[in-house]
Amino acid sequence: MPSFDLSKVPLRDLNQALHDVSAGANETDFEVLNPRGAHAVAVGIDKPVRVDVKGNCGYYCAGMNAEATVTVHGSVGPGVAENMMSGTVVVKGDASQYAGATGHGGLLVIEGNASSRCGISMKGIDIVVKGNIGHMSAFMAQAGNLVVLGDAGDALGDSCYEARFFVRGKVESLGADCVKKKMKPKHLELLADLLKRAGITDVKPEEFTRYGSARQLYNFNIDNVDAY
Repeated sequence: MPSFDLSKVPLRDLNQALHDVSAGANETDFEVLNPRGAHAVAVGIDKPVRVDVKGNCGYYCAGMNAEATVTVHGSVGPGVAENMMSGTVVVKGDASQYAGATGHGGLLVIEGNASSRCGISMKGIDIVVKGNIGHMSAFMAQAGNLVVLGDAGDALGDSCYEARFFVRGKVESLGADCVKKKMKPKHLELLADLLKRAGITDVKPEEFTRYGSARQLYNFNIDNVDAY
């Protein structure tokens, strides 16, 4: 297993090695030691490699991820898995603001809490947060699923489109055009799969409440002018 100690080698060497992995390569497991809050760790990967980061990272960790499985054994700064396309990113600690922003696909699991704007403008990514999320989460979320086992802050799902939100705890307030929705059998099945993929086995889908768009802001309507 290639190991990169960021207290001894430049971050650029790690990211370049991850980008240089060829199709069918034998060495696909990487270890990162002493990240010490470094920014942009393991960004832009487009190969099915596995990366274990032993420590805390700064902003944009695992950004633009495609195919890779990145596990951070610590907490991360703003923008973890930003613009993620596929693969899996797991954060064993907490995540700062706009985790999973603009993500198009893949699975982001945060085992601690996530700060404000979690899942902002998400476009197909699945995000599972075992703790709480902050205010303005899933603002303008277009597609994908946000699962929260704890509580959600103010203005959840403000101006959202077709993304789905499942919250087990309380929601401080809902954003513009975001409403509580009926949990149908297909949603219970979807949620059960997401929990399983996130390694959560002691929580039932029936314990969650579903939220999503009321579809009143898709087109301008003078009757809704106060909501714009």
